[in-house]
Amino acid sequence: MEQWIQLTIDGITLGGVYACIALGYTLVYGVLRMINFAHGELFMMGAFAGVYTLQGFQDHTSLNEDLPSLTITAAIFMGIVVAVVLAVLMERIAYRPLRHAPRLAPLISAIGVSIFLRNVMLRYTNARREVYPDVFPDGSIEIGDVSVSYIKLFLIGMSILFMVGLYLFIQRTKTGTAIRAVAEDRDTAALMGIDVDRTIVLTFVAGAALAGATGVCYGMYVGNAAAGMGFIPGIKAFTAAVLGGIGSVPGAMLGGYFLGLSEAYTTKLFGAQYKDVVAFVLLVAVLIFRPWGFLGKREDRRA
Repeated sequence: MEQWIQLTIDGITLGGVYACIALGYTLVYGVLRMINFAHGELFMMGAFAGVYTLQGFQDHTSLNEDLPSLTITAAIFMGIVVAVVLAVLMERIAYRPLRHAPRLAPLISAIGVSIFLRNVMLRYTNARREVYPDVFPDGSIEIGDVSVSYIKLFLIGMSILFMVGLYLFIQRTKTGTAIRAVAEDRDTAALMGIDVDRTIVLTFVAGAALAGATGVCYGMYVGNAAAGMGFIPGIKAFTAAVLGGIGSVPGAMLGGYFLGLSEAYTTKLFGAQYKDVVAFVLLVAVLIFRPWGFLGKREDRRA
């Protein structure tokens, strides 16, 4: 039993990462009806911003040892800033000119942006991994044979905080109401006085902030940042968004945790080499039997 509890904790940890990235996919799709395949690279750039921030503190101050909470907060903040700036540039340069083009055009543009950002970091780092300084306290909470490290607790807690914060932002704020209105009907929202262009930019900003912050937390969890680190989590987060119902914020959360738990249990039952297979088997199964996802609307099938 303890082993299954441990697997569940591991699955929730990874599922929180998938859910946070998936929210960016589902926000942009809900408003623009396009898949931003460069979203995984925003996650990656956030992780690099975090590692360089912490390395800067390590090289020039003793704050990593004296005030780790301050430096971790600064790293997350820098991850958010870098991801948001890139997302705004991405929307303005690569997506806005193609807003009224056939759907395939912005999709190709997104793939191009993804490849560009990945290769920029490959070039900049010479394909080397940047190691995160050891700023997070070591240790774990032991309950019987179940061990939960502090970094896992931090990652679980931060992912829940990010998701709840985004959900409240979408549901309880004036800007969130505007985003939902534009997602429902862009033309009618414009007639009601909503600045559609500004709302779309804010949608990118919200998703990018979540991706950048999650990238820093995940980087501290795995201990490094690499130029290709956003690809697989990005694809799996997209899978989670489809599982939950693309365009549904609660669905993206549910899909992320479902996928994370599925991977953890698959690793135990069949081996780690099959954990990536299960993600895409689940995707195919959902597309066949419930293409609108767990919490998506049935009419999304025709969208």
